[in-house]
Amino acid sequence: MNGTVERIYLAPAGRAAMRQVDQVEALAGRGLGGDRYCERRGSGTGWDECQVTLIEGEHLDEIAGKMDVKVLNGEHRRNIVSRGIPLDGLEGKRFRIGDAVLAYDRPRPPCAYIASITEPLMTKALGRRAGICARVERGGLIRSGDPIVEIGDIEATSSAETP
Repeated sequence: MNGTVERIYLAPAGRAAMRQVDQVEALAGRGLGGDRYCERRGSGTGWDECQVTLIEGEHLDEIAGKMDVKVLNGEHRRNIVSRGIPLDGLEGKRFRIGDAVLAYDRPRPPCAYIASITEPLMTKALGRRAGICARVERGGLIRSGDPIVEIGDIEATSSAETP
């Protein structure tokens, strides 16, 4: 199961606008360099925040085509827009993006907060298509256009050397 990175977005703080970048350094156990969660300036309470968030580009296309909600320029508040890979299929898996290795953490359903800083229908628009959270197991550079490649089960490979 493979896909590609279509776009990368970062925000320096919880309410700050997302900005598109061509590449980012993934930092093991922390997240994406310069992003709110890596810098511990996210909007969550406590620090059980996602290190990296991913959302499917196909879902954003569907939302943009069916609803009057802007989602194609980072308004979805997710870090990585993927293309060609069903993200829910990564549950229980480790995957490589560019030079980094990530592990599926959990689904990332939209919360009411996202609607308060974007637009009122954002939570409804994203619904079950809101993406996933992942942990950075091995840091490295992630670039737009990089492949997203599943590399194995979390349990089966967590104690083995990273491929």
